[in-house]
Amino acid sequence: MKMAKSEEAAASEASLKDQGNEFFKAGNYLKAAALYTQAIKQDSSNPTLYSNRAAAFLHLVKLNKALADAETTISLNPNWEKGYFRKGCVLEAMERYDDALATFQVALQHNPRSSEVSKKIKRLSQLARDKKRAQEVENMRSNVDMTKHLDILKSELSEKYGAEEVWKEIFSFLVETMETAVKSWHETSKVDARVHFLLDKEKTQTDKYAPIVNIDKAFESPHTHSSCFSFLRQYAEESFSPAACVVAPKSIISYPQVWKGQGSRKWKHGQNDGFFVQFESPSVRKLWFIASSNEKGQTLCRDPVVLDISVHELLPRLFK
Repeated sequence: MKMAKSEEAAASEASLKDQGNEFFKAGNYLKAAALYTQAIKQDSSNPTLYSNRAAAFLHLVKLNKALADAETTISLNPNWEKGYFRKGCVLEAMERYDDALATFQVALQHNPRSSEVSKKIKRLSQLARDKKRAQEVENMRSNVDMTKHLDILKSELSEKYGAEEVWKEIFSFLVETMETAVKSWHETSKVDARVHFLLDKEKTQTDKYAPIVNIDKAFESPHTHSSCFSFLRQYAEESFSPAACVVAPKSIISYPQVWKGQGSRKWKHGQNDGFFVQFESPSVRKLWFIASSNEKGQTLCRDPVVLDISVHELLPRLFK
């Protein structure tokens, strides 16, 4: 009599599981999960039932419940690959890629021939690399540090200006201008064509001379270029500025030095989007191009590249 009851319960449990499987195949994961739950009430020590319900919960995006069932599957049968596979799939859905990868690797130890697990490991390894690179890109975007790229300029400025407070102020002005431009590019993928002036705190009439002059029309023709340059040279002199910085997006300049008649001669950075920074002072002149690229869905400025200012200057010497 007891035997018959046990067989009946087993048949009922199997029936519930089979029904759950049919609903699962049909895409009715809610009904499948309910049937697996009923079967678990009859036999709470069956790891297959928890594994199946974990899969149903995963499809329903009930990830915490799915993870709990996967953990139970593993605890009931620690040597069964399927429990680790289920857990790995849930962790992947949670975007916990490193944890998922480690779990799939355990699954592979229990079943080295599983192509399903091998594919997951390959995919997760790539996702982990992508996530790491995306984080690196975000760090590079958030922590802009131009000082390390301009460090070589310190000794040159020190040599030309002597007084530490003078050259340090000029250097800080350049670093701040470049970092502001990079941050603007990261946020909006553009910079405004402007000349930034380091005004003399004691001599400059700040009500008459602003620290920034827009030059967006300067590169429209040789005439506007010449007029702009004349104005800026006079501005630099009359404002008593010890230094200035020209920032201009590449997009408004058909080619560096188009005014010198170099035409469309091939240029090393011709395929890159980005912007120029030209530093002007009476003793030191420098020019950089900062290329831009899109990586992991983010706009990222590359390291500044020094250009030959005698060939590529955006504007002639501003300080006499």
